[in-house]
Amino acid sequence: MRIALFATCLGDTLFPEAVKSTAVLLARLGHDVVFPPQQTCCGQMHVNTGYQREPVPLVRNFAEQFGDPAIEAVVVPSGSCAGSVRHQHELVAERYGDAALRAGVAAVRTKTYELSEFLVDVLDVTDVGAYFPHRVTYHPTCHSLRMLRVGEKPLRLLRAVEGIDLVELPEADACCGFGGTFAVKNAETSTAMLRDKMDHITGTGAAVCTAGDSSCLMHIGGGLSRIRSGTRTLHLAQILAATRTAPHVLTEAAR
Repeated sequence: MRIALFATCLGDTLFPEAVKSTAVLLARLGHDVVFPPQQTCCGQMHVNTGYQREPVPLVRNFAEQFGDPAIEAVVVPSGSCAGSVRHQHELVAERYGDAALRAGVAAVRTKTYELSEFLVDVLDVTDVGAYFPHRVTYHPTCHSLRMLRVGEKPLRLLRAVEGIDLVELPEADACCGFGGTFAVKNAETSTAMLRDKMDHITGTGAAVCTAGDSSCLMHIGGGLSRIRSGTRTLHLAQILAATRTAPHVLTEAAR
């Protein structure tokens, strides 16, 4: 299958290893991974902050970059960005776009997937040949859980990883408090939500907290490092890309 990889803003600027791991994983599974070089932000942060007209050029560019009929699927290592493409792009195109934009958005949104749902729903695979001999807990991010409804798919993938000690996260479906600009505009509330999430994570004794969104992992990871918890964060793709012959070596977390 010919798969286009959408890096996302955070993946491009702060967490490139999550993007690289996604490409490595998909290629290992036998697929042709391409990277449209003119891709930009999907416009999610604009829409989420109430600016629905401003991201029209970004939505148009996304439809143009990923609209090639030869591209059979667009895979995104982010539930929030995949959710934006699948739901918000249509809203923007209907309200502020032209007929060409609406058609382009319709063509691309139906073939855009968050990583875990693509693996499980499209490729029909849960065991990707991963090896990760560490204690791990999983945080289901809000957009993947509530907008995309990926449900148990990431957990099914993690349970199939060789050597993993997967422990359940208490109150897993509670928001970590990030929410993009929410964490800036409502800092005290965000910090309180993060504190609860960190308490549950550290209580599991996990060496790693994983999730499908680098944004939430950035928020959680920052908090865990400040309290010197000894728990680090790692994107789901990085765990799934690790193998016995190419293992992921954990760096020492602050204690």
